[in-house]
Amino acid sequence: MRSLLTSAAISLAFTLFLTPVFLRWFRKWGWGQVIRTPENVHNPSHGAKRGTPTMGGTIFILGTIVGYLIGSFAGNNPPTMSGLLVLWMMLGFGVVGFIDDYMKVRHQNSLGLSGWRKIAGQVIVAVPFAIVALNFPNAVGQTAASGYVSVFRDIQLLSFFALGPILGWLLYLAWISLIGTATSNSVNVADGLDGLAAGSGIFVVGAYSLMAFWQNKQVCADVLDPSVQAGCYAVRDPFDLAIVSASFVGALVGFLWWNAPKAKVFMGDCGSMAIGGVIAALAIFTRTELLLVLIAGVYVIASGSVILQRAYFKITRGKRLFLMSPLHHHLEMRGWPEVTIVVRMWIIAGLLAVSGIGFFYVEWLSRV
Repeated sequence: MRSLLTSAAISLAFTLFLTPVFLRWFRKWGWGQVIRTPENVHNPSHGAKRGTPTMGGTIFILGTIVGYLIGSFAGNNPPTMSGLLVLWMMLGFGVVGFIDDYMKVRHQNSLGLSGWRKIAGQVIVAVPFAIVALNFPNAVGQTAASGYVSVFRDIQLLSFFALGPILGWLLYLAWISLIGTATSNSVNVADGLDGLAAGSGIFVVGAYSLMAFWQNKQVCADVLDPSVQAGCYAVRDPFDLAIVSASFVGALVGFLWWNAPKAKVFMGDCGSMAIGGVIAALAIFTRTELLLVLIAGVYVIASGSVILQRAYFKITRGKRLFLMSPLHHHLEMRGWPEVTIVVRMWIIAGLLAVSGIGFFYVEWLSRV
């Protein structure tokens, strides 16, 4: 428990108190937000955000690493493979986003990396993550990830390797890459208003921290009573997953102080993709991959509205389902104040995250 609380507190203090220092550096380096011209036409208020320091995701990425390492060693819980792999996804996806942000800032336009190049970069990060996660078992034979699709735990009927080792590996790598790219890009789409992605991320990652902590209390290796064996969790390093996610939540809380409306700093694609990487890794390692759709539902709503808009536009040959996508920009066009949209999206994020935890707990009750 000391590691968990210490890591969260250190990460929080890092981003809360050091962000102004980073902002001075960002202004010196010219890391100012670039606003798309079409967006200015539809949302004139966004023009005032031009020049606001961006790439703030680097702040909470560093805060998470510092908090996690200090908290782990302070509580005599050294980092595990699972925790380090979560950091790998955070850093790797963050680097892809950083490249995109840097290209925008340097060329002073909103082009950056093309969509397919972003996806290629994310896959390059996700594939080695997946390979390492399914190898190097611990003393009791557990690997960080599994070769099954999962909801609350592995679904034994949905094994990738039932189709043979070669096809199984291909399907497994494709599945992990899909989870990583879909989650990361969904968070990226939701990052359109001050504090929306960061505040929602606190609820989502906080939910995973709670679930990982619960799994730590119910790990199969510690369950001796046969009557409750069915309710245990075959998850590797659940307490370390709770520590790294608590550290990330602390870093996001401190960052949100400066990112809440009216934002003094934007996270950029660097930050939004890092959030997606952490969420994807936690879903994979806690064996709750499909439950991710509910827990991170606020991000699904954002990306889903974009998909619906494009599909409706093609089907109707030019008509639009929303005034503008994603949904939060549609609400802006309807006259909703930015703060109202952000706070209500936080409420939705909290309700969906709590619902996911509720279903997670009910499933456990049904087994014991």
